[in-house]
Amino acid sequence: MTRNPNPGNHPGSTPAGRTAKDNLPDWIEHYLRELTEQRGLSANTLKAYGRDLQALTDFLAEDIAIDEIDGERLSALLADRHQHGLSPRSLARLRSSLTRFFEFVRENGRLQHNPCALLSTPRVPLRLPEVLDADDMARLLDIPASTPLAIRDKAMLELFYSSGLRLSELAGARWQDLDTSGGFIRVTGKGRKQRVVPVGSQALQTLAQWYPLAKTWDKQSTDAVFLTRRGTPLRPRSIQDRVRYWAKQQGLWQRVYPHLMRHSFASHVLESSRDLRAVQEMLGHADISTTQIYTHLDFQHLARVYDEAHPRARKKRPDAGSDSPDR
Repeated sequence: MTRNPNPGNHPGSTPAGRTAKDNLPDWIEHYLRELTEQRGLSANTLKAYGRDLQALTDFLAEDIAIDEIDGERLSALLADRHQHGLSPRSLARLRSSLTRFFEFVRENGRLQHNPCALLSTPRVPLRLPEVLDADDMARLLDIPASTPLAIRDKAMLELFYSSGLRLSELAGARWQDLDTSGGFIRVTGKGRKQRVVPVGSQALQTLAQWYPLAKTWDKQSTDAVFLTRRGTPLRPRSIQDRVRYWAKQQGLWQRVYPHLMRHSFASHVLESSRDLRAVQEMLGHADISTTQIYTHLDFQHLARVYDEAHPRARKKRPDAGSDSPDR
């Protein structure tokens, strides 16, 4: 995030007394504008930050000075939200939003300390992502390429699973970003960060089959990889609908959605390679701790194999995220 080098140009710049820009709403406006202009966050992420900070202004007086907000007031906010039924996960997200906001204020010279430093929230239980096993994934991808729509959808699902793309990344894929000879695709992920991801041979084959049809459909020269029959780029909601359609057609009982393809990709690659750092790079995770959730999935797989194979294994094993002392 770009910091303002001139303290006189940001809220709270007058040290001798409080200015009109010292209040909370103006700092929030300044912060959200900075997130939009400098970090390029998605609209959904910006809305989430806005909602969390609105909860702060709703709880406190709107004209409160930024340096009057201390840890005690913020603890009262979290306690109030908890009493109104906010889940531990949502409370943790609220605390994170507040921490980032007040760190921005501190970095801009208005606060000496971040008042969120000592805040605590209820422990968030470990929630492991869902995945399809390799057999079910193969069944899902075994789409008969009998119509142009089926060819398009088969290429779409193959690319999802082959490269672990996010829904927005697949919807935004362009042919110019795909290198078929090198076997990779360049995608733009969160925060407008670009990364290069491998594309497997089967995905490349289905994309090669879809390419001439796509160019026939692309009457507006959008260069989008996945199009409607009208020639417009396929929207994320339509992609979700097609994934659900093929899961039903292929006889899968499990709920299947685009991010499940990404989870399955990460779990299967990590299970085979044990290379956490490589999986982090392919997924585009800024923090490796985000990728480490898949190590818990891998442990569960090993635990099931052990329980089924070892003659003295216990019959029931606690979840990988359990705090059971005999884990």
